[in-house]
Amino acid sequence: MKNNIKVLRAEKNWSQEALGKRLGVSRQAVNAIEREKHDPSLQLAFTIAAVFGKEISEIFQADPYQPNMLSDDEA
Repeated sequence: MKNNIKVLRAEKNWSQEALGKRLGVSRQAVNAIEREKHDPSLQLAFTIAAVFGKEISEIFQADPYQPNMLSDDEA
């Protein structure tokens, strides 16, 4: 899933470790989400949105090329 967490984190001058502490996850987890190697749970996505004061849709966007994402025609 595409996201702009790295940009939002940089705007706050937070390290990955600092964001991880706010979210209750490791620095490695933040890194994996930022690099789009791991999709957060729904609960974590809500927490990330709350920490940045944004809506989930302002942070995360579905990747249309991801194999498990169905288009409207396929659903």
